[in-house]
Amino acid sequence: MKQLLLFTFIIGSNFAKAQKVDSIFVNLYTDSLKKGTYNYINIDGHLTNGRWLPLDSSDLIFTASAGQFKGNNLWIDKDFKQEKVSIKVVLKSNPWQYKEFDIYIKQKPDNEQLKTTEQILNEMKQSRKKNSRA
Repeated sequence: MKQLLLFTFIIGSNFAKAQKVDSIFVNLYTDSLKKGTYNYINIDGHLTNGRWLPLDSSDLIFTASAGQFKGNNLWIDKDFKQEKVSIKVVLKSNPWQYKEFDIYIKQKPDNEQLKTTEQILNEMKQSRKKNSRA
């Protein structure tokens, strides 16, 4: 009976060790934050067994120089005037594991018009004409 308990303890401790987060990484979906909306901050944990695990507010403590977190989502007020926000993410199970980084605020308005396929093709044709004359 004692051997069975010892065996179970050894297997259980190895399983727990394999699931430990050894480092965290920031994996942003965008290069800037939008004002007046929630911005998802994606953090991945690299486990000691080599696997990756998405981490959320149950695993991490999020803080920012501006805005307000709700889970992994950072709300930036539409009247925010600074050019960037500093963010710190701390692993709850090991506070020595953390990341600090800055994300800039999107400067262009959301109403910008993308060029049509026709406009892009016309620009390419004009560019080729200029290059062939030179």
